[in-house]
Amino acid sequence: MKTGLLNILKGTFLISGDAPKNWLFIIFTSFLATIMIGSSHSADKKVHQIAALNEEVKELRSEFVDVRSDMQQLKLESTVMHIVEVNGLFPSQVPPKQIKVKSQINQNPKSTVIPKSKD
Repeated sequence: MKTGLLNILKGTFLISGDAPKNWLFIIFTSFLATIMIGSSHSADKKVHQIAALNEEVKELRSEFVDVRSDMQQLKLESTVMHIVEVNGLFPSQVPPKQIKVKSQINQNPKSTVIPKSKD
């Protein structure tokens, strides 16, 4: 047991007769470890980006709600009246008149009939 551990610590398995097989395995595992570390860093980076974007969405949604409530306040008739009073505009004291348009279609039905052609 001590000699096996001592041989591993000395690195004799790297210079013995089966060394090329051991080197290939070590290179392969090192390559896989490098790929795993890279993909882990990439995943962590994406998680941080998603968290930042979610935070930005919350801020933008809050800003949207604030702006929408301000716009609803500005659209009120009383607010519009106060704004236009500065320019000297006031509501009319006379109610508006309704305009009625009479349709001229079908007043003379005989003139609108198109005769069929005899083909």
